[in-house]
Amino acid sequence: MVNVAQVPQRSPFRYPGGKTWLVPHIRRWFHSLPKKPFLFIEPFAGGGIISLTVAFEALADRVLMVELDRSIAAVWQTILSDDNDDLADRIRSFHVTRESVQAEIDKTPQDTKDLAFQTILRNRTLHGGILAPGSGILKYGENGKGIKSRWYPETLSHRIQNIKLVRDKIIFARGDGIDTIKQYAIRKSAVFFIDPPYTAAGKRAGTRLYTHSELDHEELFKQCARIKGDFLMTYDNASVLASMAHRHRFKTRTVRMQNTHHVTMRELLIGKDLTWIP
Repeated sequence: MVNVAQVPQRSPFRYPGGKTWLVPHIRRWFHSLPKKPFLFIEPFAGGGIISLTVAFEALADRVLMVELDRSIAAVWQTILSDDNDDLADRIRSFHVTRESVQAEIDKTPQDTKDLAFQTILRNRTLHGGILAPGSGILKYGENGKGIKSRWYPETLSHRIQNIKLVRDKIIFARGDGIDTIKQYAIRKSAVFFIDPPYTAAGKRAGTRLYTHSELDHEELFKQCARIKGDFLMTYDNASVLASMAHRHRFKTRTVRMQNTHHVTMRELLIGKDLTWIP
């Protein structure tokens, strides 16, 4: 099982359902491909660790990140723009208390940069990093640090400014994941990493964790069947999803991972050819 402490932490998000643990598998997948892809597409970008890994490690020439959520989109739009340094400086200078955090998240953002800062603040001070409605501010946090237990201003600022090194390789678009797959499926030079909200097979985790959780899973599989290049999809390990994958003649494998509560689980990987998985 992957030790995530040995994987470079490049994203500013503490993201529920994040895929840091998958990074070594992603490297093996890319190295198994017959040639380096021109375009890597992540239609449900979220915390973006896979896209950032592909960009930093030059696993593809170009990276397209797509995210529907307005708040998360604002973070990526700001980080990949000339406002990168301003966002990093604002994080460094913000003094975190329960009162200052509450006052900040109660404000109406004036622009994309404001929304980006507010989103990172919420992500780092709300329970579990959950941005969906209903999540509250941390009371006790970790090791008695309370609201500051996940607020590392220097580390977060450094990660944000580091992304400037690869931003010329990355395109961000706010949009629908399935529509993105429809648009780019015919490109043989494109590969996709697809990590949709986990709301299939009666799972409600995605509903609790994400603002945009509704997804037509049958349509998603239908569009994946049109992909001319390659793709890798991750899902909860559920028999109904494995059956759906086999119905579309996809391959499936399970890999071990630990969730945020350090419970060992198995995640379902779906793709055209998974012989590269050890």
